[in-house]
Amino acid sequence: MSSGYPPQSPAVAKTEVPLDGECPLLAATFAYWDNILGPRVRHIWAPRVDQSLLLSDGEITFLANHTLNGEILRSAECGAVDVKFFVLAEKGVIIVSLIFDGELKGDKNTCALSIILPQTELAFYLPLHAICVERFQHVIRKGRIWMQKGYNIISVLSSEILPIMELLASMKTHRVQEDIDIRDTVLNDDDIGDSCHEDFLHKAISSHLQTCGCSMVVGSNPDKVNKMVRTLCLFLTPSERKCSRLCKADSSFKYETGLFVQGLLKDSTGSFVLPFRQVLYSPYPTTHIDVDINTVKQMPPCQEHTYNQRTNPGL
Repeated sequence: MSSGYPPQSPAVAKTEVPLDGECPLLAATFAYWDNILGPRVRHIWAPRVDQSLLLSDGEITFLANHTLNGEILRSAECGAVDVKFFVLAEKGVIIVSLIFDGELKGDKNTCALSIILPQTELAFYLPLHAICVERFQHVIRKGRIWMQKGYNIISVLSSEILPIMELLASMKTHRVQEDIDIRDTVLNDDDIGDSCHEDFLHKAISSHLQTCGCSMVVGSNPDKVNKMVRTLCLFLTPSERKCSRLCKADSSFKYETGLFVQGLLKDSTGSFVLPFRQVLYSPYPTTHIDVDINTVKQMPPCQEHTYNQRTNPGL
């Protein structure tokens, strides 16, 4: 990207994130409004991949100006988080910013947590926008508490930004396609006999629909897991399929809150540890399907799931 912008001073701390495969993110930033110097970028997270397009300090300053300049007279309720979506065609980037009030060094500041993507990734990102925003809002609520206590908020933000980068990178390579070939599902004649053993397929699809189309499929065989994932995705809309993920053949992805259907592999001992807290935090109840032993387990219905979230102090 071209230079020609005023240099960012003092030097901005930067964390390079090693990722497998292509990451659609250019960078993530945490900025705040300084009453003397204006918008300041405090930290940058960037993927450490060969094809990444590096952003200079001057360009980061330019982007921070877009996210914070209009917030100097911000008047919002206590605890409010405003979500802003910028498309800067002249720079070829899109910026998603979450604006919130926080305390830095004892002073109340307007802050912005942002992610920057190439404009060419707009269609890829839009279906995942709600998932990313919800997770960023969650970490901002936690970060505010740390800021009030005088702790370093960067470590808290890193705990969520790094997994979101990993999520977007995994969705780039293992997202379920909109068009699913029936031959790639368990409805294929060669597989339907085993899959329907003891009404397993019937129970899996029924529970999947009862939990608002949200399911996790676990197993030891990636082909078998992915066939079940594609089968369940037949009952989702095209946009919901874009928020579903196949399992990785050589290693297991982590469970990701907010995805509709996701395939997960068991470890080398044949066991799978259910991330119960993350599942409970998911927007909808979840169906747990084990294709190794043909079992289907279901979380409580939607209204009870929502009630548990509101009454659980750990969320």
